[in-house]
Amino acid sequence: QPQPQQRSSTTPRSKSSPSRQPPPQATDPQQTNNTTNNNNNNNGLGNRRTRAKRSGETGMKLMESLKKEGKLTSYTYGALFQSASTADEIETDIQTKKAADLFPNAGKNIEDCPPRLRFAPSPTGSLHVGGARTALYNWLMAKKGQMDMPNTDSGFILRVEDTDVARSTKESEVEVLADLAWLGLHWDEGPDMEKNYGPYRQSERSELYKTLAAQLLEEGKAYRCFCSPEELDEMKEKQEAAGIPPRYDGTWRDADPELVQQKLDEGVPYTVRFKVPPGARVVIEDAVRGTVSWDAEATVGDFILLRSSGIPVYNFCVAVDDATMGITTVVRAEEHLTNTLRQGLILDALGAPRPRYAHCSLILGEDKKKLSKRHGATSCNQFRLDGFLPDAMINYLSLLGWNDGTDEEIFARDELIELFDVDRVVNSPSVFDMDKLRWVNQQHLKRMPVEEVTELVKVQMGWEGVWKEGVSEDDPQVADVTFAATSLAKQMMETTKDAVLNAQTVLQYGLADSFDALQDESAKKMIQNGNFYPLAMQIMDAVEKGEFPLPDPSQKLDAFLDEQGKGIVEDNEAGGSAYSFPAAYKAYMKTLAKENKVKGKHLFHPVRLALTGEMSGQDVTKQLALLSMGTADDTVIDTEKVHVMDLAARMEHLKKFCETIPEEFRAPKSKEDPKKKGDKKKADKQEASATTASDAAAAAPEAATAGATVDPITTYEGPPITALDIRVGRVLKVWEHEEADKLYCEEIDVGEDEPRMIASGLKPFMKAEDIEGRLVLVLCNLKARKLVGFPSHGMVLCASNEDHTEVKLISPPVEAKVGERVIVPDFDFEGEDIFAENKVGKKKIVEKLAPFLVTSKYGVPEFLGRPFMTSGGVCTSPISDGTVG
Repeated sequence: QPQPQQRSSTTPRSKSSPSRQPPPQATDPQQTNNTTNNNNNNNGLGNRRTRAKRSGETGMKLMESLKKEGKLTSYTYGALFQSASTADEIETDIQTKKAADLFPNAGKNIEDCPPRLRFAPSPTGSLHVGGARTALYNWLMAKKGQMDMPNTDSGFILRVEDTDVARSTKESEVEVLADLAWLGLHWDEGPDMEKNYGPYRQSERSELYKTLAAQLLEEGKAYRCFCSPEELDEMKEKQEAAGIPPRYDGTWRDADPELVQQKLDEGVPYTVRFKVPPGARVVIEDAVRGTVSWDAEATVGDFILLRSSGIPVYNFCVAVDDATMGITTVVRAEEHLTNTLRQGLILDALGAPRPRYAHCSLILGEDKKKLSKRHGATSCNQFRLDGFLPDAMINYLSLLGWNDGTDEEIFARDELIELFDVDRVVNSPSVFDMDKLRWVNQQHLKRMPVEEVTELVKVQMGWEGVWKEGVSEDDPQVADVTFAATSLAKQMMETTKDAVLNAQTVLQYGLADSFDALQDESAKKMIQNGNFYPLAMQIMDAVEKGEFPLPDPSQKLDAFLDEQGKGIVEDNEAGGSAYSFPAAYKAYMKTLAKENKVKGKHLFHPVRLALTGEMSGQDVTKQLALLSMGTADDTVIDTEKVHVMDLAARMEHLKKFCETIPEEFRAPKSKEDPKKKGDKKKADKQEASATTASDAAAAAPEAATAGATVDPITTYEGPPITALDIRVGRVLKVWEHEEADKLYCEEIDVGEDEPRMIASGLKPFMKAEDIEGRLVLVLCNLKARKLVGFPSHGMVLCASNEDHTEVKLISPPVEAKVGERVIVPDFDFEGEDIFAENKVGKKKIVEKLAPFLVTSKYGVPEFLGRPFMTSGGVCTSPISDGTVG
């Protein structure tokens, strides 16, 4: 019978002063003194009509009777033990005890009992984010309880609710248990073990449910209903037609016992329905939602406990299991809040104390709709396969509705156990943010030594099919390749899968087939400057003649180890000794720079693109070292599946690409004589000023009449914005300056062969973890100087409000390329030269430009009303009408 809409009232509680009182119990509005079992301290004994006082022996007598008939397994303190003595008999051993002994917490204050919490999944699918969070919150409270009350029954109980026979499968149960084990949420009692309160599958507890249903029948708290499905449908149709919420009308509630017996004798199927007490009201003090109450009689009809098939319904099973397993607190999703009404009524009728409840709000997708498969990965197993760490998942899931009262977001498992309190769980929905999860995972990875991460990446390599068929993970070459791949990606990886994907990119060759097919605009512009072609031709020649430095097969890890043999994960650190491959490559680059009279990005970018096919990435020597492992004759890598391209094949591809480069881009652009160029600029500027003045004078009357504004570029007389070399950078590492309270030291990739070391005064305004991994804007042509002993080369650009009490990073678009130069519309960034570092400092270029570097009312950094631009779009900041510096 469909149930009517629940009617409840909720009183929010104060989070600052959460109630720690036992949950209020339902009371009989007509005669509050007629509660049964006075030893229960009035816990869960209300909502009853006047009836004879029960001694507690009724249920025991019924159970003893069933025992004699061989229909009942042994039951002691909520535990069932089945030991088949024959194929047709189950040996039973029921100890004669009071009914209160069925429920371990009877007569006790729940708040004083050792915390026993349960996670009760239905094995109808895999474990998803919502269920994992529920399991985590219960697990954390149980672990805290075991610390506070050692050597007690406190624990985390795993109970499988498999009464949905049509949908429950053993395979799903195995998957859920495996997911919980992967998360590290190990249970103290569960279906895979024999403990005092088992069995822990509802399908194995059916005799208990039938026995307690029979007890309720015996005590007049339940009754048999012989209504057919057709009669129930007709009842529902009439109620809907009359505008009444559909519910059972109580046809068999007070039926003549003789008529009931007649139906039984005729073998008419029946259900067992709970008899809702007249005027009953259920009240709970929810740890998350505050006081919640229901008018039971007005909300639900007499609901079913046992179906006609004899299978108990969900709410009856849950109530019985919570009571007989001694559960003290039930933490679950808010969608179960309405179930609490029926479960509370059942517990009260059984004379069992109610647990404390905490109903957590839903988890939403970024579109603010309930999280589901359409939002991407939501199952724990998929997160495992995608390279997330169990501790990071636990960390992030804990934050979906809870915080410790500080700004801290990264927690170790032990810290969560110590800090977690269900009273700090908020009652508003949480949004699942995949980017935030990846960031949390990255922070955990960074705290792990490279050797530990390597073992995880090795497994991930296997999942992604990197290894040849039949290769063992114990193969020494597998260890070498994995260590190289992990070291290469350690600073940038957010998941272990990132290390695998990065290794695949390194082993492949991403250079386009032709110049016209090149999609990367920054690469195309770099080639158009003319340095790429001659450098590429020289590299191809060196490879062909055997003059290009290559990794030593006998020292394949040189690039990843320092002289002491310790692993290097910082991309700016070169490995090997003075006679190793990295040293030989560095010497070759110096020769290349000298012969071609190029340096900096004009050297490093062309060489990187020629050798790796990419404009940005990790240290080239480390990439070539990994490539040598992937192309060796005895490589353990499945070269066909990974699409590995060796150096010879790369050079052949590069040769064909160079043939498509237009002639005008095959040599560096000639530079004008600086003096002549300066004279020309001066003359052009004077001419432009005269023209502008003349035009402005002529247009002044018209502008005044129309109220027009003059473009600030027409009156600007300061240094050109093109003088600054502002680039997109990625912060690789952040740490506190040892001697300066307000300084951070930062390692930033700005597209050069080695990252820049930059000191910034950002410590008073943001945390190091909020900066690390971010794309930022870096002013690169500032002269290197020491800040409190730290060699700083560049400046991270930020936006600030008028009084500089708020400072935020300027954010390039996510599609921006590391190392690309930031431009401003209407200025010639190709034709104008970047000022040398000495000139920028000596002529105080930054100081002169500063008054014109601002943020708009929309937070866009601008120069003379024109936005800072990258290939990915406009840069932004959280501060409007501020300054940039």
